[in-house]
Amino acid sequence: MIITTTPQIEGRPISRYCGVVTGEAIIGANIFSDMFAKVRDIVGGRAGAYEKALKTARREAFADLEHEAEDAGADAVVGVDLDYEVIGETGSMLMVSVSGTAVKLG
Repeated sequence: MIITTTPQIEGRPISRYCGVVTGEAIIGANIFSDMFAKVRDIVGGRAGAYEKALKTARREAFADLEHEAEDAGADAVVGVDLDYEVIGETGSMLMVSVSGTAVKLG
């Protein structure tokens, strides 16, 4: 399945629009990762635990998007938009949402 942020795919005309599709993933970062990230913020460096959690959430959100597009009979998703949010009372949840337009290519 082709998934792109562009509104069209070069050389591949869109024959049918199948609707808007979405994918979401929310992942909680555990307390040990939170404490380690705070230490990293103070001494510098990258917060590997958060990077890994974001990567996992992004992959899951894209997998949901692709599954929804397949269910709609599409073979591509165009105009994809990604959003990242920190949610929860203490900001310990990471949310990734992705949306786009499912299309059938000609």
